[in-house]
Amino acid sequence: MNNILAIETSCDETAAAIVADGVAIKANIIASQIATHRRFGGVVPEIASRRHMEDIVPVVEEALATAGLAFPDLDAVAVTYGPGLVGALLVGLAYAKSLAYALDKPLIGVHHLLGHIYAGFLQYPHLPLPAVCLVVSGGHTNLVYLQSHTERRILGSTRDDAAGEAFDKVARVLGLPYPGGPELEKLARAGDARAISFPRAWLEEGSLDFSFSGLKSAVINYLHHARQIGTEVNRADVAASFQAAVVEVLVAKTIQAARQGAARAILLAGGVAANGALRGELTAAGQEAGVPVFCPPPILCTDNAAMIACAAYYQYLRRDFAPLDLNAIPDLTLY
Repeated sequence: MNNILAIETSCDETAAAIVADGVAIKANIIASQIATHRRFGGVVPEIASRRHMEDIVPVVEEALATAGLAFPDLDAVAVTYGPGLVGALLVGLAYAKSLAYALDKPLIGVHHLLGHIYAGFLQYPHLPLPAVCLVVSGGHTNLVYLQSHTERRILGSTRDDAAGEAFDKVARVLGLPYPGGPELEKLARAGDARAISFPRAWLEEGSLDFSFSGLKSAVINYLHHARQIGTEVNRADVAASFQAAVVEVLVAKTIQAARQGAARAILLAGGVAANGALRGELTAAGQEAGVPVFCPPPILCTDNAAMIACAAYYQYLRRDFAPLDLNAIPDLTLY
């Protein structure tokens, strides 16, 4: 069995995992910084980097102990090298490069978004291809066509705010604590999704791109106008109506992409993939379209190192190794 140790430090989670043969999770350790950053209302890059420096060694040691392995039992060391916060990325990268050098093991550099995609293959190793993957997170919203494990292309991307970014910003103006996305989803459960007609940005006909800045502005303007005229706002209705607008566009364009590409499957990935409304609506739409929808469990949707290890395994099979001078690329593009 090929045991790959993976390290993920692209934002505010210090994570290490050991995965065997791309499917067997022997350890998946995550040290969250949510409590640290909550008082600031968001991630502070400098603080995140310092916390990674404090946590990286104990997190890796815990992963090895959980897996019942020692350093010599590893076959490769994988690490996220972008995109993300440059200081945070550098902590994980420096540790991974040092470890790979000391152990004389291959170093595998993994794209963070590719890791999110491969969370699906970690949960569903025999997921049928070709597939369309909707990657939705705080910084990215992409539709990716997966022809094979080596052939991929982007069908659509966000032109402004990512879906997760819009969730966080609207949560902030609603006075919800960090992290805003999950809190907004909780609030939305008590609201009426049809109470407020917020706009949907479909863009030009046939486009598979996304735009959420207009929707975000519409919510802010709605709240500002209500305050100006002294009208009480039902925050739950605002949250539910906003969420419905985001989900409707995400689902419709994903189904459109799957039909155009004759996809055999739809994969949902990224932090926002943990959103229950999105999972439910996309699954229902996929059933209606005759295309099965695969959603990894929430723990594999948010940032973790097991997904990085899974992506690295397929690179390992191709001997797609990185040099020891691999650097962090905060704005790394997917393709």
